[in-house]
Amino acid sequence: MTNSDNDLITIEEASTLDGLFYERSMRSADAVAYIQYNKDHKAWEETSWNKMATLVGQWQKAITDENLATGDRIAILMKNSKEWVLADQAALGLGLVTVPLYLEDRPDNIAYILEDSAVKLLFIQDISQWNRLRDNCTDNTILKRVILIDTTSDQLDKETDRVTTAEQWLPEQGHMLHKRAGDPEQLATIVYTSGTTGKPKGVMLSHNNILSIAYPTAITLNIKSDDLFLSFLPMSHTFERALGEYLTTMVGSRVAFARSIQLLANDMVELKPTLLISVPRIYERIYAKIETTLLEGSAIKRSLFKLTVQIGWNVFLKKQKRSFFCPSCLLWPILKPLVADKVMQKFGGQLRIAATGGAAIPFPVAKTFIGLGLTLIQGYGLTETSPVVSFNRIDNNDPNSIGHPLDGIDLKVGENDELLIHSPGVMMGYWNNHAATAQAIDSDGWFHSGDQARIDEKTGHVYITGRIKDILIMSNGEKIPPTDIENTINMDPLFENTLLLGEGEAYLGAVLVLNSEEWVHIAQNNKLDPFNKENLTNKTIINHIVHHLRKVLHDFPAYAKIRKVILTLEPWTIENGLLTPTLKVKRVKVMELFKDQIKHLYS
Repeated sequence: MTNSDNDLITIEEASTLDGLFYERSMRSADAVAYIQYNKDHKAWEETSWNKMATLVGQWQKAITDENLATGDRIAILMKNSKEWVLADQAALGLGLVTVPLYLEDRPDNIAYILEDSAVKLLFIQDISQWNRLRDNCTDNTILKRVILIDTTSDQLDKETDRVTTAEQWLPEQGHMLHKRAGDPEQLATIVYTSGTTGKPKGVMLSHNNILSIAYPTAITLNIKSDDLFLSFLPMSHTFERALGEYLTTMVGSRVAFARSIQLLANDMVELKPTLLISVPRIYERIYAKIETTLLEGSAIKRSLFKLTVQIGWNVFLKKQKRSFFCPSCLLWPILKPLVADKVMQKFGGQLRIAATGGAAIPFPVAKTFIGLGLTLIQGYGLTETSPVVSFNRIDNNDPNSIGHPLDGIDLKVGENDELLIHSPGVMMGYWNNHAATAQAIDSDGWFHSGDQARIDEKTGHVYITGRIKDILIMSNGEKIPPTDIENTINMDPLFENTLLLGEGEAYLGAVLVLNSEEWVHIAQNNKLDPFNKENLTNKTIINHIVHHLRKVLHDFPAYAKIRKVILTLEPWTIENGLLTPTLKVKRVKVMELFKDQIKHLYS
């Protein structure tokens, strides 16, 4: 089946997000909507649109019995699954507002969001998740009901009346999907941004906000009804939800839910997806693994791989009409099956488009995958813009840029080179925070991104050049944007995470999380005990790391020279509060944790 005008549901035909789901369930009743792994049967199972509609009707009957009012909030703390979609669509179809939550988020943060948004109904994965959260919700009197999806009634232990299992809560099947005449400008969801400082802010998005972005994104990326989308980024991430739930519904393509990040590689080989969206960190980790494998292999293999990537990149430039003479391209028909296709088989071998967003993807990573024949498309957006603002086009792709704005979106560069956005996807505002809303959206409706940008007048490509707040100003007046330096260091297999230091200081330093396996090799090579953490401060080790960093950062100007480092093996995670749920480093938290070492570093 190929895409046609009849397959694509327009914004007008959908009207609302639940209207979109209803229209798709009518148009494609017998077609496969979702694919999910059944642990009991140890097999992948398909669910049709018609079956999804029946299940949503069943969930709506159960929610109706809770006597919630239009506009009341329900929260979803679940892994990616058809049940996530059922909870979302059942609520939206009753005029309720969905609050997505990250499974890996800290319990105190989740509890804050539940109270701040006055959630009355919480869908949660299982009893273990509730056990983590329960003590933080003791004083929450607004939360009426907690529904455990993957828990049976005999697993509940002395729970209160407000906690029940899905099997107890759901009625018998036979309830029709509720169709309503909803207002497209009505609040659909409150998405809490994972701020690197302070409490998260609730971004209010309407039905039309999200629809107005999903539609041009589907056109731009040329998504087709016979595509298979592999969903693995958390659906609480607006990038995943907007594209993986609403855009795929708009187009009618199938969605398969990955079992876990740990099994992602297996799932890609088994399912053979044609569409993938991810944040850069996933591609960076695959890139680092490739680099490690090459270092362990022969010099001939390394040379052959690098030659393949370079010639594949030349082929890409020729297709993009940025290069016209390419004698080396004659080798591509030989190198593609010999090297490139073998790497692409690890993605399933059928991957048509891999989209990336959420942060800038380092150019060496993008060049490697594009050079191996992957159509890697970088975009840009924020939760506050529903979320996509721009994407590179398949036939006009500059991986250094964030592409061109979607149809209907205007961009301009304002004061201090800040990227300003005028879009139908710009949020309604921040929940219960008028001051923050007024600061983000000016009187003319332009959203202030906080990112610095440059727009190429000839090509129209937009380039992110820095972050207004994320600038280190050194004592000599030098202004250092840390992100590019940190990203480059993180691409090296030796490092898991990096925080650049130097605000108000004469030179740069860094806090570095070492890869534990690599650390063992370094320690043993220097005749040191890798299990003695005091050796992380050994002068020989420090000098080795500083010297290694000079090689890693050799393409950067002299100002990027890192003179001193603090080494650690303790990972930075969401659980220990050092990463946001979208895997951004909480700079203030890390600096507080290492404040004594930092003080000593610059003494």
